[in-house]
Amino acid sequence: MKNLLDLTGKKALVTGGSRGIGHRLAQALHDAGAEVVFFYNSTCPDGLAEQMQGNGPAVHAVRCNVADRKALEHGVTAAADLLGGRIDILINAAGINRRYWLEDFPTEEWDAVINTNLNAAVYCTQLVGKYMLAQQYGKVINLASMNSFVSGKRVGAYVASKGAIAQITKAFANEWGDRGVRVNAIAPGYIMTDMTVALQKDEASYKGILERIPEGRWGTPDDLVAPVLLLVSDAADYINGIVMPIDGGYLAR
Repeated sequence: MKNLLDLTGKKALVTGGSRGIGHRLAQALHDAGAEVVFFYNSTCPDGLAEQMQGNGPAVHAVRCNVADRKALEHGVTAAADLLGGRIDILINAAGINRRYWLEDFPTEEWDAVINTNLNAAVYCTQLVGKYMLAQQYGKVINLASMNSFVSGKRVGAYVASKGAIAQITKAFANEWGDRGVRVNAIAPGYIMTDMTVALQKDEASYKGILERIPEGRWGTPDDLVAPVLLLVSDAADYINGIVMPIDGGYLAR
């Protein structure tokens, strides 16, 4: 019987793949059998691609500022060339956050968050989608957030970007579902990465969040692996346009 979760022979692109959630998901795709290209912005630990590859399929690191449209065009072309002209899986994991009160939110910082979290994901999906639509097969995973459902203070740009990610995921799913391309999103809860260090160090915030999570702990990038492997696999061919919370029950309270 065919293992529907096996990604052997699949070709994958992961943005923001050198650190945090993106890195863990890139490694998970590779461990499941996929050849992987990951984008990094400015720095990448020496030998990271080789370390990830081990004795498995190839892993390629491509420097790409996803917030720059021209750079993203070149990056996707380079990724497709490295992957032999085929891209089966796209994970839009690049993301940033900036914290300001809305009345004082600097325009350049607002634009940086929207361009990285939203516009880059949309444009990257459009670019990769050309390959997927031509081959009539593809799986796209966007990174939504708890802030796709609930808001917060001093995260206005992040909230706006993640709310829009949830909706654009559904829009792509509507347009591409009958053409062989499934587009879904995961909405991680509070995950222990370098992006949440400030919250982790704020005792009151950390405790308040923890008290709302029925599982009684913050998540880790490992908690996202199994749901993502399901969504990008052939086992999820009838799952399209969802925004899946992976939050330890946070939204249930």
